[in-house]
Amino acid sequence: MRLVVYGIGAIGGTVAAAMALCGQEVAGIARGPQLAAIRKAGLLLRTQEGAHRARFDCYGTPDEVDWRSGDVVMLTMKSQHTASALLALVAAGIEDQPIVCAQNGVANEPMALRWFPNVYGLTVMMPAAYATPGEVAAFGAPRRGIFDIGRYPAGSDDTVRRLVAMCEAAGIAAFAHPDIMHSKYGKLVMNLGNIVQAALGEGAEADAWMARVREEGRAVLTAAGIGFADLATDPRRDTLMKVRPIDGVRRAGSSTLQSLERGAGSIETDWLNGEIVWLGRLHDVPTPLNVCFSAIARDLVAGRLAPGAVSGAMLEDRLAAG
Repeated sequence: MRLVVYGIGAIGGTVAAAMALCGQEVAGIARGPQLAAIRKAGLLLRTQEGAHRARFDCYGTPDEVDWRSGDVVMLTMKSQHTASALLALVAAGIEDQPIVCAQNGVANEPMALRWFPNVYGLTVMMPAAYATPGEVAAFGAPRRGIFDIGRYPAGSDDTVRRLVAMCEAAGIAAFAHPDIMHSKYGKLVMNLGNIVQAALGEGAEADAWMARVREEGRAVLTAAGIGFADLATDPRRDTLMKVRPIDGVRRAGSSTLQSLERGAGSIETDWLNGEIVWLGRLHDVPTPLNVCFSAIARDLVAGRLAPGAVSGAMLEDRLAAG
């Protein structure tokens, strides 16, 4: 089974490199400077144990790939890019190959199911970073990350079992999860804090706002009748994956902050906090905090605000103004 990782950023790069380094067959789809760097010299994976260079086939678009019936496609791009990626896969002739949504948010799986019959969800808990083309850093130890994997909308099968085995061989703790969206909604709650960190930076004030934003999210999910895991207190994080520093490598923080610092041109807040806003409107539950931070995200992308420049007083003023 060949794994084709679509989106070689922090998560996709770590997965592709880790699997290639342990001898598994993997290919990537990347773009821009990252694609050029991988084609020239492979992908350097930096960890606490050192740096190792992985080499694997890498393509610029899905129609360049020599697709096989046994391929598995892993989506690792941000949610705002999923629709165009799926259409590119359709145009490239993908039909029954499994589509694995290794992405934050909960909108990717139902989107993929519109075009593909075999869709899988994957909850990503992996502290990784991508700042320099041709390099990724994985800060998790002793495992690179923790993945829950299941068929969408529910269930398990041989593809799940094979993916779990591949991840385990690559140093990623992986678990078959028959109710994968229960896990992914739990990760959604955690990810509501991404934009808070990007806006306020780190510290007690940011932590307090993060707790409020997440509590609002939990209330909306409960009102909508959606169950969710408590991944923030997941005991697996204590034994399988702790965040460890890497000499000479700066860890920027959440994927949202990394996107802003790279000048990526978009962030995924509308698919994280925006999911809570959407559900709140469907179920008549006010979501002023998530509305506020979704607007702040747009200001950050547009350059009207700088990362870390927002204060609690500014937030209170925005909320008061409605």
